[in-house]
Amino acid sequence: MDYSFLDFLTLIGAIGLFLYGMKIMSEGLQKVAGDKMRSILSVMTTNRFTGVLTGILITALIQSSTATTVMVVSFVNTGLLTLAQSVSVIMGANVGTTVTAWIISLFGFKVDISTFAIPLIGICIPLIFSKRSKRKSWGEFLLGFAFLFMGLDLLKNSVPDLQSNPEILGFLQNYTSMGYASLFIFLLLGTVLTIILQSSSATVAITLVMCTKGWIPFELAAAMVLGENIGTTITANVAAISANVSAKRAAIAHLMFNVFGVLWVMLLFYPFSNAVSWVVTHYGPGDPRAITEFLSSLDSATISQITSGKALTDPNLIALQKQLAGLQVSVSYGLSLFHSAFNIANVCIMICFVNLYVKVCSVLVKPKNENAEEEFQLKYISSGMLSTSELSLMQAKKEIAVYGERTYRMLGMVKELMYETNEDKFLETYGRVEKYENISDRMEIEIANYLTYVSEGRLSSEGKEETRVMLRTVTEIESIADSCNNLARAIKRRNEGKSVFTEDQNASIDKMIELIDKALKRMNVVLNMAEVTHDDINPSYNIENEINNYRNQLKINNMENVHDKKYDYQDGVYYMDMIAEFEKLGDYILNVVQAVIEKKI
Repeated sequence: MDYSFLDFLTLIGAIGLFLYGMKIMSEGLQKVAGDKMRSILSVMTTNRFTGVLTGILITALIQSSTATTVMVVSFVNTGLLTLAQSVSVIMGANVGTTVTAWIISLFGFKVDISTFAIPLIGICIPLIFSKRSKRKSWGEFLLGFAFLFMGLDLLKNSVPDLQSNPEILGFLQNYTSMGYASLFIFLLLGTVLTIILQSSSATVAITLVMCTKGWIPFELAAAMVLGENIGTTITANVAAISANVSAKRAAIAHLMFNVFGVLWVMLLFYPFSNAVSWVVTHYGPGDPRAITEFLSSLDSATISQITSGKALTDPNLIALQKQLAGLQVSVSYGLSLFHSAFNIANVCIMICFVNLYVKVCSVLVKPKNENAEEEFQLKYISSGMLSTSELSLMQAKKEIAVYGERTYRMLGMVKELMYETNEDKFLETYGRVEKYENISDRMEIEIANYLTYVSEGRLSSEGKEETRVMLRTVTEIESIADSCNNLARAIKRRNEGKSVFTEDQNASIDKMIELIDKALKRMNVVLNMAEVTHDDINPSYNIENEINNYRNQLKINNMENVHDKKYDYQDGVYYMDMIAEFEKLGDYILNVVQAVIEKKI
């Protein structure tokens, strides 16, 4: 067989073009409907049935069950979906992903859509270079659609001519007549191939090509499709490795759902596949199992002629070519129907056991006994949880809210330090403040790195602006933590200097802490708001004005008190250092609220 290394690279490139087309098409649609998808997922999951429908809708829309399941795991991680809701959405995602196989069956094998791919790219170019982000996104979707079918066409044409060289198939032929053992071998092959390609849609396309070329019979191709359903769960489980307990449970539920589904279908495999073949034979283009026998009845020279793509003049060859084309369509319909029927039947059965899945997953994945407040651990985001650029912004927003809550706890520690007289307890609390400061520095870096990574993805212009504002917010929150640490140091210096504040000084500091506490609480409320309006900033402005006016008043009073010898000058220095730091703290808090509200993160 004349099959060079260059031909092999062409085959790999065809798979790559198909995958890239899927990615571009998926991302384009996600950017068009990003916020709408978030709303759909959070609103249309009130019960298990609407959850299934939501999963079908989202996956059919973005053409990637992997993206949907990773998105769902992300939403469970952020607390937007419960575990029970996530299980039903994932069930629907398995049905939605079968749409890809039907698109390939309806267009890829019936119509030479690659002929229209280049003109379609010509239509995309003006859209991609448009200044309007939505037009760009539609352009990317159409470009991905063109690439997908160009890749599929190249895939069909770049596979080696194994029919003319049957000895190449020798290793496969050894495993095709072992009954159930053969089914399990090809099921494993489909699983491994999907894990490698990270796309069940790409593996389904390869399986369709293998079966339409006559490499493997219809039953073994169906077994590969079952394996692809298991392989596609790996991405979500990898994404959940560093996520919280609920997200890990959602990923495990996805794996369990598909594995249990494959197990019951394997027990009824031949009746199930025969039923699918019967439907396609009587209500579709023909028997999907007939292609193997048809190709085996022809000699290699005839097969080469009718599959070469060249114009034929011999009526017999033309008739054989048409017959082969019809059988290829039958195979693609048969595998698509098998894929859809399996997932629909699996959902109909398993939807009754959603609560059982939740209980089993809760037993399998147990929370660790650790004090998350005292240890550095991002709660909602990690490099492993990055799904799609647009949807990753939600995780970042949730993490920023957690960051704000940590700074509020730091202020509580500063309050404790102010009047702590036991030296050991003072040093213990002071150590906690320093620890929180270190955690704050690391959180700033981790969130900023995450946002930078997200911004390198295919973000819409609105998403890029959100990223910029989030980066500013993170910087300001870190300044709040620095300010709390500075206050702790000021208290420590006061204690080391044996300075004792008067009742009036303590009362003033208490009043200032009360104002800062109020400002921080308001900031955290804003950070947790789903939607904000410009009027939401007014309470923060009022508190900040109150802090500034009070600081100015205390500054004047301090000069008079030192002059009247109500306390020493050094005591006044410690005192005003704290007051000035409180005022800076108020500024940083207002900066956070301004960033959130004025740009609406």
